[in-house]
Amino acid sequence: MKAAWCWACLAIGVSSAAYCQSTAPEIAFDSTPNFFKLPAGTYFGEVSGVAVNSKKHVFVLSRGNTSGPAYGAAAAQLLEFDANGNFIREIGRNLYAWSFAHAVRVDRDDNIWVADKGSDVVVRFDPEGRVVMVFGRKSEASDESAHPLEHPKPPLPPIDGYFRQVTDMAWDSDNNVYITDGYINSRVAEFDRNGNWVKTWGEPGAGPGQFNTLHAVVIDRENHIYVADRGNARIQVFDTAGKLIKTFRIDVPVPASAPTAIGNHPAEIGPNDGTRTGTNLAQTPGAPWALCITPGSPQYLYVSDAYPGRIYKLTTDGKVLGWLGGAGKTLKKFGWVHQLACPSENEIYAAEVLNWRAQKLTLHP
Repeated sequence: MKAAWCWACLAIGVSSAAYCQSTAPEIAFDSTPNFFKLPAGTYFGEVSGVAVNSKKHVFVLSRGNTSGPAYGAAAAQLLEFDANGNFIREIGRNLYAWSFAHAVRVDRDDNIWVADKGSDVVVRFDPEGRVVMVFGRKSEASDESAHPLEHPKPPLPPIDGYFRQVTDMAWDSDNNVYITDGYINSRVAEFDRNGNWVKTWGEPGAGPGQFNTLHAVVIDRENHIYVADRGNARIQVFDTAGKLIKTFRIDVPVPASAPTAIGNHPAEIGPNDGTRTGTNLAQTPGAPWALCITPGSPQYLYVSDAYPGRIYKLTTDGKVLGWLGGAGKTLKKFGWVHQLACPSENEIYAAEVLNWRAQKLTLHP
C-alpha cells in the first residue's frame, strides 16, 4: 500500500518553500505480544518514556505508582527490563523529583536521564541507579503559594537554570547537555558536561527559531540538534550555537476515515505546509510528538504524531521514507506515542500514553 506525500524544507535565507513529490510506502512491521513481564502487583500507568542502553536493557518511564489526591497526584515510576523483557529493577523509588513523568533517555555511557514535567527537574542516574546530577529545582511544598504553574501570556521571563515544564534532553559529541524547557519557557537550555549552565535560545512563537511546546530533542553524529516543535507542527534543526539550520514538516495525506485515538474527529484535514500559524497544531497530522535517531550509518529519524497516530521514518534531511501504524488500541496500533527509542534501524520501542503500554516493534521494510 502506498500513499502520496509531500515534504517541505524551509532553508534559512530562502523566501519560498522547496517541495519534493514522491511516494512514501507503508512499512510492514510486527509488534511483540506481552514483551514486558511486570512483577505481580506492578502496573504501567500512562507510559510517557522509553529508552534502551548498550546492553539492550529497556527503561520504561510510566505515570504509575500514583500517590496523593485524585487531582494532582504524583505519578512517575522508572522500571528496567532486560533484552527479553524480563523485569530487573525499579530505579529511584520514592525519589524527590518524581511528580509527573515525561521522558527518559540513556547516554553513550549508559547514564540514565529522566525529565519530570511536574517537578521541573532533570535527573541523571549512573548505570547503577545512583543520582549523580540534578538540573532545575522543584517548587517547595512549604511555600504558601505552592500550586501548579500558571500560563500567563506572554510567559514570565525565564530564569537561568530553572525549568517550567521540562520535556527532554540530548547530548552532543562533547557530552554537553541540551534540555528542552518545553511547555512554558519555550527554549533550549545548554549545560556543559560538568552540569554548568552555558546558554539558552528560543522563545514562544511561530517564527523561525521560536517554539510552541518543544516536546522532544535528538542530536545526530554531526551535532545537528533536532527539536520537535509540536505546537507548530514542525521539526527545527539547529547547530550547537543555536543557529537555525533548517525546518521541515511531515505532510503525508490522511484518509478522511482515519480514526482518532481520543477526542473529536478533525472536521477538515489541511496540509501541514506551514500556512497555519498562531494556534496549537499538536493534534494535526505530522505534528511531531516523539523523536528518536538511529545509531547506524546513515542515521534515520523516527517521528510520531497523535493523529492519525502514525510513526514516520525520515532521512536527516526531512524526507519521509515510509510510515507505519495508526490510532487504535490493539497491537500495532497506537494511542498517543509519547516517546520513541530506536536502537537500530528496524527495531523501535514506542511508549503510549493512552494505551498504558510500551510496544516493541520490528520493521520489515
